[in-house]
Amino acid sequence: MKATVLVRPKDGILDPQGEAVQGSLRKLGFPVAHARVGRLVDLELESDDPREARAQLERMAADLLANPLIESFEIELAEPA
Repeated sequence: MKATVLVRPKDGILDPQGEAVQGSLRKLGFPVAHARVGRLVDLELESDDPREARAQLERMAADLLANPLIESFEIELAEPA
């Protein structure tokens, strides 16, 4: 089963990369009011059970992929073919 985990800084947490992107885009003439920079992790799991896969992904994100103190994460599971 394929999955995507999107990790980004929580609201209120300083995001220097986002600020740099915002500033650069504005210098290029793009009217950007706010930018946040995160990361995307694509995974292929061995499980075919969506509930089991989601539980595994929650643990992966909380234990390794994201720092729960300063980052939030979203999980997206691909529909089984």
